[in-house]
Amino acid sequence: MKDRFASESETGRWHTLLDRSGTGAWVKALGPDHAAVWAAGGGTLLVTFEQAREILTGATVGHTLAAQLAEPAGWSRLTLVAHGATWFRDRAVYDFFDERVDSEFFDAFDRVVFYGAGMCGYAACAYSVVAPGAAVVALAPQATLDPAQLDWDRRFLMARRRDFTSRYGYAPDMIEAACCAAILYDPAQTLDAMHAALFDGPNVMRLATPHCGDALEAHLSAMAVLPELIDAAGEGQLTAEVFFRLFRARRQHAPYLAALLDRLDKSGRTDLARGVLRHASHVAEHEHLTGARTDLDRRLRRHRPDVPV
Repeated sequence: MKDRFASESETGRWHTLLDRSGTGAWVKALGPDHAAVWAAGGGTLLVTFEQAREILTGATVGHTLAAQLAEPAGWSRLTLVAHGATWFRDRAVYDFFDERVDSEFFDAFDRVVFYGAGMCGYAACAYSVVAPGAAVVALAPQATLDPAQLDWDRRFLMARRRDFTSRYGYAPDMIEAACCAAILYDPAQTLDAMHAALFDGPNVMRLATPHCGDALEAHLSAMAVLPELIDAAGEGQLTAEVFFRLFRARRQHAPYLAALLDRLDKSGRTDLARGVLRHASHVAEHEHLTGARTDLDRRLRRHRPDVPV
């Protein structure tokens, strides 16, 4: 079924390009910078926050990540899309969620899962307050960009001008009513780790994902961990133990092994690096892994040309 639109007169070109966002979906413009994509399904609802550029330029052009994650399970899905680095701090977005609360929209579902990464992870946490008891999965989220609350994160100077003090503002406070909130981050990414530390409630799981850098979502997707993680959240089975069992897939993920080798190589731990390279040689053949293994081999030979690998 072709996606339907709220009002063609309200939509700009980027809104209309969301026309492929999945079977039976409709798209509603929320001002010039945001849109909502909704498709009815079963009793579990996945709410994702995504960026337009990723939807419109990815391998599945026009399809939201929510469609890819929810449709195979038969779940309902709702995606909030941002055109630009808005952090979803917009009156139109506030009003949209207010309307859903007033209509008791979220009460109609057995389980609700909020998901996002980075800027979208912030929004997943911040807006999860509209559905008490929801599960939250956020990858490297910011807690806030309010300069009065933190002056140590200078990465997003333009976004810091936005209002993070009004409704849905401070993300760690907004997840207090969640049944659980999984905050994933790479501890080597210092600023991400500092934000993660601000999420410290009893319902929070801070889950370290070393050697994933600033491409955490891409790594988890490539390892097929992300869909399983969302499934676990939707089934009420998300625990730290479940996550770390899933995260064992990194041992077969050449980009992860490449990052690990790089860290070992730079710290002079050559013997351990050799062990990583031997292990990498047994990783199942896959087109996008071949280059990473070749790079591992080349770098170790350059570092220790006398050592057989």
